[in-house]
Amino acid sequence: MNKVICICGKICSGKTCYAKQIAEKNNAVILSTDEATYDLIDNMQGEFYDAFAKRVNNYLKKKAVEIVNAGADVILDWGFWTMRERKETSEYFHSKGVLYEWIYIDVDDKMWFNNIAERNRQVEKGCGQSDFYVDDGLLKKLLSQFEEPRKDEIDVWYKPQTAKK
Repeated sequence: MNKVICICGKICSGKTCYAKQIAEKNNAVILSTDEATYDLIDNMQGEFYDAFAKRVNNYLKKKAVEIVNAGADVILDWGFWTMRERKETSEYFHSKGVLYEWIYIDVDDKMWFNNIAERNRQVEKGCGQSDFYVDDGLLKKLLSQFEEPRKDEIDVWYKPQTAKK
């Protein structure tokens, strides 16, 4: 039976890379807030961005149900930073009779800061695609909003390994 895979994690934790691995392995569809907001509003970070992203997420959840019911797995790639958002998302899919799974990307601080630095380099070079530059102010704001999940909220606790050199 098809399902929705919800990927939880901080910005630059590797959610999108992991989503692409799962999508390739499972022949699944990725629905990404970053991609949608980039295509629709060029990731403009004005005051309305948070409200707009929430509306995009609600739309993508509806589309996820349609896609699962049509016979494909769906990966939701947008972080699910708060316990409330994770709970509401679980309740939504449960109410629709859709199977869902939670994956948390638990990246260590060294890898995380390296990921942020690499993302910023790519954005500066114009190769960031839907990514946006993460400065100290944005990082502080996002960290203040992130609530690490409890073990009982998550089905798969994924800890990426640092690449060996």
